[in-house]
Amino acid sequence: MKQIIFTFLFSLLSVTMLGQKSLYDFQVKDIDGNDFDLSSLKGKKVLVVNVASKCGLTPQYEKLQQLYEKYKDDNFVVVGFPANNFNGQEPGTNEEIKTFCTLKYDVTFPIMSKIDVKGEDKAPVYKWLTEKSENGKIDAEVQWNFQKFLVDENGQLVDFVAPREDPFCDKIVNWIESAE
Repeated sequence: MKQIIFTFLFSLLSVTMLGQKSLYDFQVKDIDGNDFDLSSLKGKKVLVVNVASKCGLTPQYEKLQQLYEKYKDDNFVVVGFPANNFNGQEPGTNEEIKTFCTLKYDVTFPIMSKIDVKGEDKAPVYKWLTEKSENGKIDAEVQWNFQKFLVDENGQLVDFVAPREDPFCDKIVNWIESAE
C-alpha cells in the first residue's frame, strides 16, 4: 500500500514539476474575435474538433450539434476550431464560417476563430492536443478535418477519435456517459 501511495505521489509530483499543461492553460479567440478562456470549461468533458465547411465530412456538424444538445446538461461541450489545413476546405472568413454553421446546421456549440491545426503555424492549443511532449499522454497528429479530441473534466487529454468516426460512435458516447 505504501508503495502504491508513493508511486502515485511521485507521478503527481513529476507531472507538476514538468509543468504539464492542461486545456485550461489556453486562451483562444471565439468566432467573433473575442477572447475565450478555455478554463471557463472547467468541470466539463470537452470534445475538441477541427471543422471545415467544404469537406466531405462537413455533415458531421449536424451530429456534433445533436451530441451537444443531448449531453450539454451533463457537463459536456463540443468546441469547434475551423481550420483550412486540408485541401482548402475551410476558405471562408470567420463571419462566413459563423453564418454557414448557423444557417446550415443550427450550430449552438462554441465555435472558435479559424486556426492552423498542423504545420509550422499550428495553434498552441493544437500543439498541446497533438504532441505527447506537451500533453503528457499521446502523439495524435491531425489526420484530416473533424478529428475529435476527448478532454476530461480536469482539462487533461484522454484520447482522440479519427475524423471519419461518427460523433455518436461508442468510444465517444461511452466516454461522455462514464462517471469519472
